[in-house]
This record gives sequence, structure tokens and C-alpha cells, in this order.
Amino acid sequence: MNIEYKTITLRALEPEDVDLLYAWENDPESWQVSNVHALLSKYNLARYVEASHRDIWESKEMRLMIENADKKPVGTIELFDFDPYHSRAGVGIMIYNKKERRKGIAGLALDAISLYARNELGIFQLYANVADSNKASVSLFRKSGFEVNGVKKKWLRTPHGREDEIFLQKEL
Repeated sequence: MNIEYKTITLRALEPEDVDLLYAWENDPESWQVSNVHALLSKYNLARYVEASHRDIWESKEMRLMIENADKKPVGTIELFDFDPYHSRAGVGIMIYNKKERRKGIAGLALDAISLYARNELGIFQLYANVADSNKASVSLFRKSGFEVNGVKKKWLRTPHGREDEIFLQKEL
């Protein structure tokens, strides 16, 4: 499945993505935004990619690679906690390479996944949880039509102490 949207493409994970995902997932800088704090093996990532063919209706999640205009993978976007009864899902996004950030790719990816979620999955709303210190991400979600609807006080444990987490929602 490919979702072509303006200058980007969202595509399913492929076996050849394992090395790239291994590098991204095992970078401690990524852990603060992904809530992962343990190293992942290539074996487990390969199994995850292999299982990613499962339908979102079964697995309740879907992770896609984000490709830039040159068809180069630059990040991932995922729907998680898919709840068909309440027609909602969480959304998370990561543009890994700092040189690829602030080019509008993440905003396009959020727009593309929002359209797909509404039109193909019947999702009524998306939500995101973002660390208060991640001002760029909060700004990204707000520019994409998400509203701040709450703050989870001292929700996240960081190397520098406790931090608030911002809760954002978007009706599709």
C-alpha cells in the first residue's frame, strides 16, 4: 500500500527497511520521543516488519515509512490504539534525520494519514501525546489542525526530571 500525497509517499514497511529501523530505533536521542528505552535486536525488528502485513483491524496499529520527493525514507508515521468502535486512533511521527526536518515533510505526512484515516478507516478523531519540551512537535500538530486539550502533569520521566505531556486531538 502506498499513499502518494503531494511530494511525499507513505508506504508499508519492507524487509529491506530493517537496517534503517534498527539504526533509528536504537538511537537514544529517539527514545525521548518514542517512549522506548531499550535496545531492539535486528531479529525482533525483522519479526515486527514481517508481521506488519497484518490488517489494522486485527493489530490495532499501522506503521508506515515516510519517503521524501526523492523516494528516500526519512521517517515513520504510525496509527496506534486504533479503536473502531469509538472511531479514533493515536498518531505518532518521527523524521529521523535532522537535515530532513523543517521542510514540511512531517506536516504532509500528518495530512496524508489524516485523510487515509478518515476516508479509508472511518476514523472520527486522531490524538497525539507530545512532551511539553518538544515545541517543534507541538507546533507541527497544531499547524496540522490538532488542538491542545489537556496537560498530563509531570507525566514523563526524563534524564532532567519530570516533564509535562501535552494531549492533542483533531476531529477529521
